Amino acid sequence: MPAEQREAAGHESAPATGYRLLLPSQWAHIPLRQGTEEAVEQVLQQAYARLPAGAPADKVGPYKQELARRFRESVATARERNALDLYLPVRPVGDEEFIPGASILVTETVLPAQKGDGPRTSPSEVAVQLLTEDSPAHADLSSGEVDGALAVRREHVAAATPDRGTVVASRRVEYIVSVPGDPNRWFVAAFSTIGGGDPRDELAEALVEWFDAVMATFRWRYR
Repeated sequence: MPAEQREAAGHESAPATGYRLLLPSQWAHIPLRQGTEEAVEQVLQQAYARLPAGAPADKVGPYKQELARRFRESVATARERNALDLYLPVRPVGDEEFIPGASILVTETVLPAQKGDGPRTSPSEVAVQLLTEDSPAHADLSSGEVDGALAVRREHVAAATPDRGTVVASRRVEYIVSVPGDPNRWFVAAFSTIGGGDPRDELAEALVEWFDAVMATFRWRYR
């Protein structure tokens, strides 16, 4: 399993400067701040290489075009959210040649700087706000730690929004983690899956458990 690392900008004395996350080799890492096009092209070329050697050209050409269009569209949507990294399953899992409909999007949230000489809002106070405010209806909320940092876990089912290009509902899990050494910065790892077509089916449940296991491998990186 490769260890993916990502630089984080803006920090105070001895802050965390990045992270490490362990993922299976079937998942591709797409950095969204630099090196994006190179990573996208590598994933596409690997996908093209798995096409049957004897496939007719009139079928292969349109397939490649549609594959590239959809993949680049996913990457462009992630970049519009000013995200840091996108992780996508790009190779089949097991012997069934199955690629799950899922993704992990990594972003960061920077809280407004504290004004005046009043007491600084602590990460625990921010966590309470995250647990009680701005959460989707029927969201499953909990708090804990990720590699020693305060974290909020939020899980819910998001309805389809055809007007925004989302034609099916999805199961979503977010880990919102306080960045050590930088109380104004929060790390967000957002997982999304459609399961086997139903965000509450057994496949969705298994993938959510898998993502929780992936987050157990999360480690901060320091200079």
